[in-house]
This record gives sequence, C-alpha cells and structure tokens, in this order.
Amino acid sequence: MTYTAIVLAGSRPGGDPLAEQFATDLKPLIPISGEPMVRRPVRALLGSESVGDVVVLSQSPDRIRAALPEDRRLALRESGDTIASTLLALCWDRNVAWPLLVTTADHALLDPAMIDEFCGAAEGADIAVGVVDRETLLKRLPDAKRTWLKFRGGAYTGANLFALGSPKAAAAVELWRSVEQDRKKGWRIVSAIGPGTLVGALLRLLSLNEVLARAGKRVGLSLKAVRLDNPLAGIDIDKPEDHALVEDILAGRA
Repeated sequence: MTYTAIVLAGSRPGGDPLAEQFATDLKPLIPISGEPMVRRPVRALLGSESVGDVVVLSQSPDRIRAALPEDRRLALRESGDTIASTLLALCWDRNVAWPLLVTTADHALLDPAMIDEFCGAAEGADIAVGVVDRETLLKRLPDAKRTWLKFRGGAYTGANLFALGSPKAAAAVELWRSVEQDRKKGWRIVSAIGPGTLVGALLRLLSLNEVLARAGKRVGLSLKAVRLDNPLAGIDIDKPEDHALVEDILAGRA
C-alpha cells in the first residue's frame, strides 16, 4: 500500500516563541543540523518505500518552498488555521489519493525505517496512531521530557505519525477538533470519548487498545495504536530543550 504523505508545516496564531529564538517567524524554518527543520521529515518521506506523493501544508507555502528538496513527487498547498480544519479539508477533497500518512514539520528525527514500520502496521485500520512506550524511550534517553498518556499496562507518548484510511476519518477529526486546544492534556482528550472511558483511563482500568476501541465505536471507525520500536520516533521539537536534544542526537552526543 502506498500512502500520500501530508506534512503539517503551519504556524501558531500570534507567533511562535521558539521560532523567534532562531530569528524567524516560521517554526518549520528553524535550523537543525545546518538545514531548515522541515527538510528533514520531507526527505525521510521521499525516501520511504511506503510513500508516493508528499504534500506540505503551510500558511506560507511560498516561503517554505525554498527550504524543501527538489522532487517531482513533492507539492505545497496552503493550510487552514488549525490542524483539525486542515485535515477536514483533506477529507473532503476529492482529488486526494488515499490512504493518508500525516506527520509534522518538527519531526526532525523521522527516518524511512520508522515510516515503513508504521505504515505496514497501520494497514486495515480506519485510523492508526503512532506511539512510543515510555520504558523504551527513557531507556534510550533517560532525561527526555515528554507528555505521557497513562493506561493500564503502560504509558505512551505520541510519535506524530497518523494514518487515515479513507474520508470516513473525518468523523474522528471532528472529535479531535473539539479538544484541539487541549491536545497536551491527556485527560481532556480521553474525556471527549465519554465519562466512562475517562474514569477508566484515570484509574488505569483500561489499556490503550481498550480506550481506542471505545473511541472507535463512538465514531464508527476502527482505531489502532502502532507501537514503534525506535524510541526516537517519540521526539519532536516544541521547546528549546527539545531542539538541543535533537542537535545532540544528530551529533552523536546523546
């Protein structure tokens, strides 16, 4: 199965403090190891056997263009104001080739092996979400600070990899839109699925798969978590310390 890869390379409303530290107003243009951050995940996607075309979405596509590699499979489009509105527009676009693989411009450590592992495991699900187990990540990077979602049997951080199997995924994106501003608060995300699920998650009575099964039942879709082997799949760049960590990893210092 060949995916159309979507790279979310938008900007936060009102400016991005991290971008400003690097003398730019666009986060995707923050330098990583001597090149614009957005170039790294795009290059990884183009190098994956699981990916056909790559579409980069940004509110400033003309400014992002110069930061990208030359490739006939690569296109730029203007994004919406939020992640949810951007994904919903894709779900409604009849010209989009499904399935979709969605990632972000700040996934600077993404590589083709991670992509191929995720895409292979995601097949058959309406929506698949990439995650990394806390034990696996902290064994590799003991001091890493991530947002952890805790369930019975383990805690996980997101890997910024999502597979959307068909336009039916719009139902789940609508649910996501209702909690988009609180996406770093795990309890708010789970509470959108229902009070019983929230209580089960808070008391760790439910596993990650059980929570996703309940969420899928609510929106009429099959949801799947894909646990990735490489802990670096769980590292993105939101804060200065994330940037420093990624630079150290790429330089072999971490």
